[in-house]
Amino acid sequence: MKYLNIILLSLSSLCAIGCSGGDTSEGVKPTPTTPTGVDEQLANYVAPTYNDDYTSIASWDNRSKWNLANVHDPSVMKADDGYYYMYQTDASYGNAHIGHGHFFCRRSKNLVDWEFMGATMSSLPSWVKTKLNEIRSNMGLSASTVNFNDETQFGFWAPCARRVSANLYRMYYVITVPGTINGDNTWSERAFIGMMETATPSNISSWVDKGYVITNASDKGLNFNVKSNDWANCYFKYNAIDPSYIITQSGEHWLVYGSWHSGFAAVQLNSSTGLPLNALGNPWGTDISAYGKLINTRQMGNRWQASEAPEVVYHDGYYYMFMAYDELSVAYNTRVVRSKNIDGPYVGIDGTDVTNNGGDAYPIVTHPYKFSKGYGWVGISHCAVFDDGNGNWFFSSQGRFPANVGGNAYSNAIMMGQVRSIRWTEDGWPVVMPERYGAVPQAAITESELVGNWEHIDLSYNYAKQDVATTMTLAANHTVTAGTWTGATWSYDATTKVLTVNGVKLYLQREVDWEASPRKATIVYAGYNGKKTYWGKKVN
Repeated sequence: MKYLNIILLSLSSLCAIGCSGGDTSEGVKPTPTTPTGVDEQLANYVAPTYNDDYTSIASWDNRSKWNLANVHDPSVMKADDGYYYMYQTDASYGNAHIGHGHFFCRRSKNLVDWEFMGATMSSLPSWVKTKLNEIRSNMGLSASTVNFNDETQFGFWAPCARRVSANLYRMYYVITVPGTINGDNTWSERAFIGMMETATPSNISSWVDKGYVITNASDKGLNFNVKSNDWANCYFKYNAIDPSYIITQSGEHWLVYGSWHSGFAAVQLNSSTGLPLNALGNPWGTDISAYGKLINTRQMGNRWQASEAPEVVYHDGYYYMFMAYDELSVAYNTRVVRSKNIDGPYVGIDGTDVTNNGGDAYPIVTHPYKFSKGYGWVGISHCAVFDDGNGNWFFSSQGRFPANVGGNAYSNAIMMGQVRSIRWTEDGWPVVMPERYGAVPQAAITESELVGNWEHIDLSYNYAKQDVATTMTLAANHTVTAGTWTGATWSYDATTKVLTVNGVKLYLQREVDWEASPRKATIVYAGYNGKKTYWGKKVN
């Protein structure tokens, strides 16, 4: 849950930061992916060199060296100037961001080298206090006693930025208010989703705040006397956190949002204003339909879902909803479901209808993992999903180090922004590559390259545990001679870049072996077999 991260970041502030040193920003420059001579480019390829452990340059004074260091809950959009712009939750190792504005931006032309640009919001918008006290007054409560001059008490979470049209970009964002509704034994105070716009994302000070969009809604009337630890019975039905903004194929504008409470809601927006299409009314009562339609729940009737961060995109006839499961420091994992309609029903790969019936969503898209070298990654979710306009799709999220890496008691607060390639299966499901994107030239993959040793990961659900790689060996006679599938056969379709092992289709891509020293290009795979997910990479 979002609020847990405050504790983690507060702990990390005890660390000593601001040391000099460490080359973290240089990496591979833009390279075409399909020109003549791509094999030669692959032979001359140089992998990114920045360090994943960025503690030596984590301080604010070193922000020009950050590249993808200190990224949490990224949202990525491609603008008309050719740059990818990434925006994020206010979070950093050692709380280096505090006092420097909110919703930081960085940009890149190649998804490898990122330029830190700064804050898109200078301070807490004045409308938050006004709107909060207006709602409280309508509830029969006195004005909030929160100190609105102390911005460290507030949460600035989960921006979602999109290109709407030429010269119009929108960013929806979250501000959480501290405290409880009315003292002890009452539920936590509400959150707000706001929105801002710009015509020129290259100018980070050009964002203009458009104010309030939506807030938490309750179907319990004014019965907010719910203890703060009565999770399954919490006061709010919908939590106004984690917005995902999408323009449908028919031109409708929608906001999908929600975190933990009940599940995710979808509300239609006015395309001109970006605000809810219908009047919201008071955010409590027996009819709160104006605040959205429930489109996903992990467990019907339970208000403590352990799911958050919906990200909805359209691809080839379906709306795909990616979501984060479980707590964010270690256990975070990503699931995906899809629907022909923006408002559902959304269905998993196993047929589970998470809109009408609820249930655990499959397939698993990312999960804590570890190859044989390195420390691996945990906390890999709350994703942005985007394309480059040329049919190439990407998945971006933060990744965290496990606890106590290298003797650092706060290593789990190291949050590295990560970008991975997506391939789409023949059945239309997205598979995310196990290794991060490094602009490796996509030379043709030949069958002979597949012979040898691979590290294979069964990416099954293991709460708060890393799925660990084992060795799988593909022999030249098309048999598997070591690993889980020993004795099985394999085949390869070079046209589709699909390796089939033991009847499972594995989708190949050239990516960086980030655990090798020095880093180098290799071949990786990802694939599904029913509810099962598999990751792997060629090692020798």
